[in-house]
Amino acid sequence: MDGEQVIIARGLRKRFRARQGVVNAVDGVDLAVSAGETFGLIGPDGAGKTTLTRTIMGLLKRDGGESRVLGLDSLRDTYAIRERVGYIAQQFSLPPDLTVLENMRFFADVHGVTEKEKARRIPDLLAFAGLEEFTDRLAARLSGGMKKKLALACSLVHEPQVVLLDEPTLGVDPVSRREFWTLLGNLRAEKGTTIWVCTPYMDEAERCNQVALMHEGRLVAVDTPAAIKRRVPGRLLEFAPSPFRPAAALVQGLEGVLEVQTYGRMLHLFVDDVERRRQEIVAHLARHGISCAGMREMAPRMEEAFISLMRHQENAR
Repeated sequence: MDGEQVIIARGLRKRFRARQGVVNAVDGVDLAVSAGETFGLIGPDGAGKTTLTRTIMGLLKRDGGESRVLGLDSLRDTYAIRERVGYIAQQFSLPPDLTVLENMRFFADVHGVTEKEKARRIPDLLAFAGLEEFTDRLAARLSGGMKKKLALACSLVHEPQVVLLDEPTLGVDPVSRREFWTLLGNLRAEKGTTIWVCTPYMDEAERCNQVALMHEGRLVAVDTPAAIKRRVPGRLLEFAPSPFRPAAALVQGLEGVLEVQTYGRMLHLFVDDVERRRQEIVAHLARHGISCAGMREMAPRMEEAFISLMRHQENAR
């Protein structure tokens, strides 16, 4: 293992043949994830997040570069990696006709866990996931959030050092998402488990130690959430103009306005000088009969940073 780095990719490539030709789904990716870290991979649909995850896991054969997990080569040591890694795929499916307890025992058998270890681990994991009162319930009858918790518990039954999760909370209600992330935080704090998670949710990316933004097979940025947000130029003004569409058009190109984003019925403007530009923007829109309700400065979030970095990537092409 390279020091404390447990997931490594260097110049990693994965190509697919499609009707339009060769698609570079993973195009020269370099990254390193340290032990005990929560690493978040974000990006639009089709960016290559799932392909990158599966290639690092060894479920897909790479076409170039290097990828290692816990010092094991993803191409040569696939089975050894699976023994040491927990994995929840995007379309992960629990056997619906098995109960919660039967699912736990089934996945323990798949990983070769002994009966003695099952007796120790399964009760602990059921308690960890808050499922000890539902052991006799069929998986098919669990709520979406409970299914996710059971999937996580099943992926941990062989006590992996690394857990790879591909959009594990997609389609789950906000309360269940928070509960799931509480479990991940407890897992990292109590066991020192390294967590790799693909997520479409920017609030989840905020919870990660390190975040990578992926676009068209490449990593646009890899850094802490705070550092990524600092990459957005200027300072952020938010307000609700009325009417909205004319205002959005009028602020484009104003002096000192570095970038314009929309967020529902709110306009987000990145400006070089908040106090000066605030007065100029209000006056400019007022001349066109547009009001600016609730104008305030706010700190950029991952949403704003994500949109800004994506735009800069597109403009650089």
